[in-house]
Amino acid sequence: MHHLLIALASSPAPSPSLRPGISEDQVTPGLLGFLLTAFIVVLTALLIVDMVRRIRRVRYRAQVEEDRMAAAEAADIAHDDAADGNAGRTDT
Repeated sequence: MHHLLIALASSPAPSPSLRPGISEDQVTPGLLGFLLTAFIVVLTALLIVDMVRRIRRVRYRAQVEEDRMAAAEAADIAHDDAADGNAGRTDT
């Protein structure tokens, strides 16, 4: 098995070349390919920035809502404690 791998690895690989009648300009992406790729990269970067901004906004809204609910619960507990303290008292 090793002899076969060594034989395959040592055989010279043909160097790539163009077929006759084809120029290098016909097989490269050219300016249009570069511009399209650059446009996709810039668009992807803008989408990522927008997504991060939206996720951050949702996270902040959830945090504010959680703080508001905690404050409302604390106010309810304080109100209930004050009501329980006044219920035992009679002013007659």
